[in-house]
Order: sequence, then C-alpha cells, then structure tokens
Amino acid sequence: MSPRDVLLTGGRLLDPSSGLDAVGDLLLSGGKIEAVGGRVGRPDGAEVVDCAGLVVAPGLVDVHCHLREPGREDVETIATGARAAAAGGFTAVCAMPNTDPVTDNQAAVGFVLEQGRAARAARVHPIGAISIGQAGERLAEFGEMVGAGAVAVSDDGKPVVSSQLMRTALEYARTFDIPVADHCEDPTLAAGGAMNEGVVSARMGLRGIPSEAEEIMAIRDILLARRTGGHVHLCHMSTKGSVELIRWGKERGIRVTAEACPHHLSLTEEAVEGYDTHAKMNPPLRTAADVEALRDAVRDGTIDLLATDHAPHHNDEKQRAFADAPNGIVGLETALAVNLTWLVKPGIIGLGTLVERMSCAPARIFRLPGGTLRRGAVADVTVFDAGSEWNVDPASFLTKGRNTPYRGMTLTGRARYTVVGGTLVFRAG
Repeated sequence: MSPRDVLLTGGRLLDPSSGLDAVGDLLLSGGKIEAVGGRVGRPDGAEVVDCAGLVVAPGLVDVHCHLREPGREDVETIATGARAAAAGGFTAVCAMPNTDPVTDNQAAVGFVLEQGRAARAARVHPIGAISIGQAGERLAEFGEMVGAGAVAVSDDGKPVVSSQLMRTALEYARTFDIPVADHCEDPTLAAGGAMNEGVVSARMGLRGIPSEAEEIMAIRDILLARRTGGHVHLCHMSTKGSVELIRWGKERGIRVTAEACPHHLSLTEEAVEGYDTHAKMNPPLRTAADVEALRDAVRDGTIDLLATDHAPHHNDEKQRAFADAPNGIVGLETALAVNLTWLVKPGIIGLGTLVERMSCAPARIFRLPGGTLRRGAVADVTVFDAGSEWNVDPASFLTKGRNTPYRGMTLTGRARYTVVGGTLVFRAG
C-alpha cells in the first residue's frame, strides 16, 4: 500500500544539503519528495499539515544508539526505541551490536532489520560487530553482514584493543566502503574509573578516567586509517585533546570522521556531584574546557555529526552505588532540545549547522537514505518548533529508559511531526 500524500504547508524549509532556507510548502507523494518550495496545490485526498512557525528539515539521523534487543528487552526493544526516536524527531537510527547475543552475523543483522520494519516508526539500520562476540580476537564476517543490511561495523561498548585487529578491520571494511566506528578507550588507563579524572573525582573519592585513555586510542585509529586508507569513525568524542588530534588527521586528508553527543556538549563533570548515577557515562563528562573545545569543533566541522549514544538502563541498576552503576543515559527524546538549548540558543551554531550535523552529515557519512529535501529523495522529514519550552519528565518518554540527567530541566525546542517514507509516524500530543 502506497503512503497517503502529505502536504506540509507554510513552514521554514531548511536543508543545508541543497542550500535551501525559505518559507514554503513541501509535498510528499509515493514515499518521495514530490515538490519543494513556494505554494503547492493540494492534491486530492492529501493530508495537509500546517507548519507555520515551524522548521521543516530533512529527517534527523542518529548513527549511534543502543536498542538492547535481543537480550535486554526489559530495558528497551527495537520497537520502543524506534518509537522514541520518532518522538525525538529522528527518522532513522543505527543500532549498535552490543546485544545478547552480539549482532555479529547475517542472521542477527536480519533480525534487527525485521524488528525495525515491524515497529513502523523510525528506520532502524543495524551496525555489525567488528569482532566475533565483540571479544576482540577474530574479525566477524563483514561481507555477509553488509549483504544482510549492516551499514557499518563497531565493537562499541568495548574498544578494539588490538592494533593489528583494528588495522585488519579498516582494510577489510574498505572492500565494502563502510566506516569502522570505534570506542576510543585504553582499557588499562580506564580500568576501574567511574568519572573524569581530576579535582572533582579526587574530592569525591572516585577513581577517574584520564583524557589520555581516549586520546591514545583516537590517534592510534587515525594513524591506522592513514596506513590503510580505511574510513575510521570515532565515537562519542569527549576531550579537547581528541579534537586537536581529529583536526590534525583531517588536515592531512586522512579518512577520519567523528561524532559528539549532546551530554558532552552541555554538561561537565560537576553534574556528578551528589553521586548522581544519571550523570555516569562512558566516556565520562569532562571539564568546561573540554566542552568548549567540542562546541568549537561542532561549529567548524572538525566534529562531523551529533549522535545520541542512547543507552537505556533499568532504574534498579542506576540506583546502585556510583562506582557500581552502569554507564549510559537515554537521549533519543532529548537530543534535539539539548542541542537547541546549549548550541543554537546561545549562538554557538546556527539552525542550519544543527540540521547539517544531525541530518545531512550522518546520512551522507554512513550512506543512508534521507538527509535532504531534494525532489525525488526519500520522504523522511522532521518538523520541529525551535522555540517552544518544555520540562523534561522521564515518565512521559516512549523509551523504556528513564535514566536522564536532564530530569526536571527546562529545554527549548521539540519535534512536532516526524515523517518516514511519506508516512506520519509521530505527531506531538
């Protein structure tokens, strides 16, 4: 059955991929973008959505989230995660493979795809594991996983400790022209750490994780990408030093891309005061200087894209002592607002840059459909109110997770409509 025609009228059409920024209409027909800009006549039977005062942008794309299925359906399923993504304005998400069992073969990739289709919400693109069982010993079969629908490979949640394995992964991934996304962490430096190493960790009596734990692996990956010609994608960057290393690599034409997460752009290690486990994550929240460097890197493009690292946990797990609690926060339903509040509202970046970093760039870098409002493109569209304020109440989330450090905060901006393949999959209220 073909999707019903949808006419989005009178919104601010904002698409950095085509240089578009103008008030006008957008017609979606047959799952594709049919007409862009100006006044578009209403086709018979079309659903008309008034977008006056709203931003109409290419659908947001999150290349880094944890949907927990299979194995931890008590904290998230692919369906609940896909619906939460749509509520946050995301039309597509990439599911990391650290599930139980690990997504390290074509059958597991196929399972994620099928569950994503059944959810009828945001698109779900599987990421396959780099190593079998994420054990860091033998490469998984990239070709079979890519053939089944994997869009990248990663052992996220664990670093690829072996430099030789990482080199081989980059060489092998070149064959399929996919990125190798790495969790940059030297496990010997990070072992036992619960937060950023510094004055705050010393005062709180918690073992810290030094910035060098991330930076050592970041430069290793950049050098291996130079050696192999492979495409390395550095996940959840958190330090000023990492930014400097990425900039060094890009200046030399090395195939390195990088992401930052909303929490590392908005919060510092001070959020851990009071031993709040909702502010415990890996990599940890860093210093104000690190946050400033990351924001500058988002502005100048050193950080290519923004990703959520959505990681739901059961409330009981987060109620443990700080050192024993799991890392991670939910982010699909707050990412847009956090970025609008801490990046756009204070003038660090413009709305166009935000859409580029949250939609156009992730779609382009991971070779995914969407990321543009050009005529003939897939009809994945996000309509959001850039100025509305709302109070974060985790009880209202569509994700099963409630672990957020933004609880009770007032944020600016929220998705109003999310369209996937020409079908309205989310409507606020």
